[in-house]
Amino acid sequence: MKLCALCPRRCLVNREQGERGYCGQTAELRVARAALHQWEEPCLSGTVGSGTVFFAGCSLGCVFCQNQEIAAGRAGKLISVERLVEIFLELQEKGAHNINLVTATHFVPQVAEALRQAKQEGLKLPVVYNTSSYEYVSTLRRLEGLVDIYLPDLKYRDSAWSLRYSHAADYFSYASRAIAEMVRQVGEPVFSEPEGLMKRGVIVRHLVLPGGEADSKEVIRYLYETYENQIYISIMNQFTPTPGLAQYPELNRTLTEKEYSRIVDYAIRLGVEQGYIQEGETAKESFIPSFDCEGV
Repeated sequence: MKLCALCPRRCLVNREQGERGYCGQTAELRVARAALHQWEEPCLSGTVGSGTVFFAGCSLGCVFCQNQEIAAGRAGKLISVERLVEIFLELQEKGAHNINLVTATHFVPQVAEALRQAKQEGLKLPVVYNTSSYEYVSTLRRLEGLVDIYLPDLKYRDSAWSLRYSHAADYFSYASRAIAEMVRQVGEPVFSEPEGLMKRGVIVRHLVLPGGEADSKEVIRYLYETYENQIYISIMNQFTPTPGLAQYPELNRTLTEKEYSRIVDYAIRLGVEQGYIQEGETAKESFIPSFDCEGV
């Protein structure tokens, strides 16, 4: 935290002294929401919900982010590591199927310490690490033995797309190595019986963007050819246009059914069997939770 290099932005700022890098956060933990969440993949949400903890700030900063309020650090409450431990245990008491850490990259040292303490105090739930994948392998290794399920994105294969929409031409280079590290740590998927809840494993998410069919196919092909049945692939159609996309008119619409169907059909033709798809009208603001510090 004194010379922050937790993510590939490598800002080298002194967050302990209140300086802020790309993620917009100091060394103090800031959490925007901690509650049961029903809108993850079925093997994570189950019947009760995933115990999601949304951290403020983001090291990637996509222009189309649906969680802009917290990604930009405009929402959230400062808490201690001790309070984070309590939150984990409170979510367990509420019946959460897992503890789901959403965008925690820039707080990994504090989160790792909180997980160690919580496990000593009786936390028994699987821990999910929910990330953009713009990660250093060295940072992920701080979580080895503490995280059971990795839920990474693989947003782009094309560096021109990642530069335009996430200001990170090197995204795929880092994300592909990060996902390989995640698979190394937790291995092939393991589910509970008969509930079908994931206990260990990796689910890689890919959000299909309007006009992004070619790159989406490249992402899915890479994942399947690299990992086959070692991972699950979650193909998402929930892209929701947000305010501030005037400079990106090509993104100022939702995905069409035909666009999404072509991607799903392509995955099936490749041989993808372990995956999730979305049906219905998922591109609605109602799927975005309120970041009102609930549970914090």
